[in-house]
Amino acid sequence: MVPATNLVAFTLAALLLVVLPGPSVLFVIGRALEIGRVGALLSVAGNAFGMLGQVVAIALGLGVILEQSVLLFTVVKFAGAAFLVYLGVQAIRHRHLRAARTADAPTSPWRSLAEGAVVGVTNPKSVVFFIAVLPQFVDRAAGGVPLQMIELGVVFALLALVFDSLWALGAGFARDWLGRSPRRLSRLGAAGGVAMIGLGVGLAATATGTGTTSGALAGARP
Repeated sequence: MVPATNLVAFTLAALLLVVLPGPSVLFVIGRALEIGRVGALLSVAGNAFGMLGQVVAIALGLGVILEQSVLLFTVVKFAGAAFLVYLGVQAIRHRHLRAARTADAPTSPWRSLAEGAVVGVTNPKSVVFFIAVLPQFVDRAAGGVPLQMIELGVVFALLALVFDSLWALGAGFARDWLGRSPRRLSRLGAAGGVAMIGLGVGLAATATGTGTTSGALAGARP
């Protein structure tokens, strides 16, 4: 278990980072504009599960491999960026069809969860963030380092789940208010798609090196 002082310090640091908008927030807002509150909330939950997947992998040693292999990190980075662009393109292509449905009814809850999880597990900024930050709050003398890292990751994921859900609700209500006609809903869906494409392109354009973690930390939260 993480010592209480370390846990409190990490929680406060994570809280400060989570409240600042980052790629995850842009993804959630884009999803809310595209498919409404419920779909965005499911995407938030999936994104949190994806983050936990990253934390578990890093705690079990994958983080060291990613940190030392620019090629592998680049593959993960471009896979995540490409998936975001794909989601954005799909949102634009199917904007009229989704606008014709109920404003707050995603096509498939499981699909929204799965898409959020894929985005979470392939987010390159969160990989660098967890590699750089989690070890700083681990007490090696207490033993069980992988379990401590997982515990800290759970704390971060829970905080992200709460605050990203607030963004999802806010953007979802704005969508309902602005999109009372299928035509406006179609435009909002396209706007969400453009946001996700922009996010994917932005992530792909970031520096590929994993050794320079200061770049990821300078971008606030993942």
